[in-house]
Order: sequence, then C-alpha cells, then structure tokens
Amino acid sequence: MHTKIHTLEGWLRHCEQLHPRNIEMGLDRVREVARRMVLRFDCPVITVAGTNGKGSTCAMLEAVAQQAGYRTGVYTSPHLVHFEERCRVHGEIVNASDLIAHFEAVESARVQNGNEISLTYFEFTTLAILRLMSHARLDLAILEVGLGGRLDATNVIDADCAIITSIDIDHTEFLGPDRESIGREKAGIMRTGRPVIVGDPMAPQSVIDHALEIGADLWRFGKDFNFSGDKQQWSWAGRGRRYAGLAYPSLRGANQLINASGVLAALEALRERIPVTAQAVRNGLALVELPGRFQIVPGQPTLVLDVAHNPHSVAALTANLDAMGFFPTTHAVFGAMADKDLGPMLAKVGPLVDRWYFTNLPTPRAETAAVLQQKWNAVQMVAGGRRDVTSSLHADPMEALEAAVAAADPADRIVVFGSFYTVGGVLINGTPRLHAKHLGQ
Repeated sequence: MHTKIHTLEGWLRHCEQLHPRNIEMGLDRVREVARRMVLRFDCPVITVAGTNGKGSTCAMLEAVAQQAGYRTGVYTSPHLVHFEERCRVHGEIVNASDLIAHFEAVESARVQNGNEISLTYFEFTTLAILRLMSHARLDLAILEVGLGGRLDATNVIDADCAIITSIDIDHTEFLGPDRESIGREKAGIMRTGRPVIVGDPMAPQSVIDHALEIGADLWRFGKDFNFSGDKQQWSWAGRGRRYAGLAYPSLRGANQLINASGVLAALEALRERIPVTAQAVRNGLALVELPGRFQIVPGQPTLVLDVAHNPHSVAALTANLDAMGFFPTTHAVFGAMADKDLGPMLAKVGPLVDRWYFTNLPTPRAETAAVLQQKWNAVQMVAGGRRDVTSSLHADPMEALEAAVAAADPADRIVVFGSFYTVGGVLINGTPRLHAKHLGQ
C-alpha cells in the first residue's frame, strides 16, 4: 500500500509519477476504478465539450443556476494558477485540504486487492474531483471535457445534457486532422434519448450524424434555437420559450452570445428538472465572471488577459481587440505550446500589435521564446515587413509583462495571451493593476 500522503502537492506529484507506459486507450480502466469507487451523481449532469468556449459556457451555466437558487458544482481544466481552481462548489473554489480524502479514495480503488489499474494524471485527478462533487449534495453538476470527448475521463459519467460548443482544429495528434474527425470525438459525450446542444453555427456533419445515429435529442443552433441583437440588448428564442431585451453577458466579446445561446438551450432542455426564471437568466448572465476570457483589467495602461491558444480563439480575440477602440500602441506578451498552429495565430493578430514580448513557459510542451520570435519574423517577411515591429525575449510571463509596462505609455494597452500558462504566469500574485510612468515625468 502507498505511504500516507498529507498534502495536495504530494498527491499531484504522485499522479505525475504514475506515468503509465503503453497504456491502452479507452475508458475501460477509468470506468473500472469509478465502479470500485461506486461513483455516481444524484443530480442532473451537464457535460460541455468543444474547442473554444467551454470554460465560458460552464461559468454561465453555473451563474444562472446559482441565481435560480441551485447548489452547483463545476469541474473545469486546466487551471490558471492553483490546481484547486479546477473545482468550484456553490461558486467557491474548493480547499486543497478538502481534496485529499478523495485522492486517497481513488488510490485505494486503483490498487484494490492488489489488482492495480493504470491511470494518467488527468484521469486520476478527474476521478478525485468527480468524487468530491458527488459527495457535495449538488442540485446540478457541470463538467468540462478536457480533450475531445469520447475518450475523456469525464465521459465515464452519463450526462443528462451534452453541450458541444465551437469546433476547430486543435490537438490534431489526438483528435484527428480536420473538423469532421474532431467533431466525431466531441460527439462521444452524447447519450441516446438525451438532449445535446450543438452551439457551433457551422457544426461538422459528423456531429449531426452521430446524434441521429444514437437517437440523441438534437438541438441545433439556427434551427432549434437562435439569438438576435442590436447595440443595446439581445434576445434568444428556443423550442417554446423566448427571452427578449437581455443585457449582454458580462463576459466580453461577440463570441459570448453564441456561448450564452447554448447555455439557455441547455437550461430549456432540462427545464423539467431544474427550472430557472427569466430573472435568474438576466442576473446570472450579468454577474458571470471568468478570469482570462477577454478579461479587461482597468489601469494605465489597459491590460487584456486571454487564454486564446489556437487560430479560432485568436481570431475571436483579434475581433474583440479591434472593437475596443484606439490605443496609441499595443504591446503583446505571448507564450504558447509548440504543438499549436502558431503561424496563423501570429498572422491573425499581427496587424494590431506594435511590440512583441515573447516568453518561455514552465512546461516541456511550450515553444521557446526564441522560436516564437523566429516564427513571428517569418510571418512578417511573408507580409512584406511593411511595419516596424520590435520584439524581445523573456524568461517568464511576469518578466515579459514588466518589460511591457516599462515600455508602455499610460494610454497604451498590453495584451497577454497564447496559453493558460501565459495568463496564469501574470496572475501568480493576483490580478496586476498597472500604473505606467506618466508622460512628461
């Protein structure tokens, strides 16, 4: 039997060291450990898959359900600064110490009667958080899929409602080379006879086909629900229900209306089990908060934090930055994973950036700052190098941010993006409030 582990850090190290070799793909191992743990939920479960918009969708579901008086539990990943951010119960991040008993339970089920089962770090930590949530007397559980859907550890729980947000090219080494194959993986969270909300306005055919094949209750954006809006307000219509004159969600950016529409469809689909009032919808969408999703931190200069880390989310970030109005200079702090499609990301946002601060990140998966700078230079050359854009290299996101603040005027803006690690790196001591040296000082 394992030696007693008394801290969350100790358990996370233990999970990292398990590192199963030649592990067989599939959920059979995770299901067997879950079975030994007698893991089950006594409340409705909504599982959220997709390439972008999952975190925002989970946060909006949570906010509306809480305003309606329900006790919610949310599991999301990855975290920005601390592991325990991955689980919120009734709107509060769980305490590290509260997780320890659940890690112990997973380990004892994993090695039960000497019949040891291999688990990856993500599978082990997911089971621990699911167990905590299953013991928390919830009215609604909201689970964000880590990767794909079909083989993701969250999929050992049969969702009462599935939401599939936007689908784009990402994690191709695991999910396949195109939107159709990626869509097929995401569709794995659907269940026969249960609602699936497809929020992508241009959903891959593979998603629609799978829903029809297994007889899921398919809700399609543009067909079963849609939204309309002007500068002041927006409205939503679904099967048999409408909301008019809604204020925009407090999560900023045009893409959030698509996410909010999927949230309202899911709540409508589960109306028999968790009814919510129009007032709860209004209040929830007005109060929802989520760090690092086009988060604008007031100060001088303005600071924008966004975990955008693939071409689709960087395109949304670019549109949102463009809509912010005029800033004399835009400084970009950028760090990213090596397996991302970096050229298109840099090319998309490039025209808005005047100075780059490329940073290393504390994970072997990350691209080095030096290589990021080379990729940017290549993008510049393809574009004809018409603008004079300076760039510098930094050891970590905080150092890059400090360099940007030192170079910025109070009226400028600084954008930090490219990865959860990049945004997390500048939030390590809390949300920074910027005060650049004033002009003429």
